[in-house]
Amino acid sequence: MTPFGIRMRKLRQERGVTQKEMANALRVSSAYLSALEHGRRGQPTWAMIQSILNYFNLIWDEADELVRLADMSNPRVIVDTAGLNPKATLLANRLAEEIARMDEARLDAMLTLLDRAVRVQADPSS
Repeated sequence: MTPFGIRMRKLRQERGVTQKEMANALRVSSAYLSALEHGRRGQPTWAMIQSILNYFNLIWDEADELVRLADMSNPRVIVDTAGLNPKATLLANRLAEEIARMDEARLDAMLTLLDRAVRVQADPSS
């Protein structure tokens, strides 16, 4: 599942809506919604995101969160390191090799490490 798919499923469950009901309202197949939730369909289009936001009546922070999750839910990521430091290429290749073997704790640790590195780069005094 993708971060977007997890959130969309949670929204459906919180509101007691089935995939079939939501699919009918959005005029898509329930198979499409299932694929979207499970990350087998890639990122939703902007029009689909807008339809989902309207369906759940999401505004402000909740809408921003769902849009952000959609942006971060591409299950087939391509990392272009051309022109970057050779270590960037090494990092991208090592991650591609290792990510399938990482458990949830290791994934969380890697995300925390990346978040820290980004914060330090943005504000070296922290």
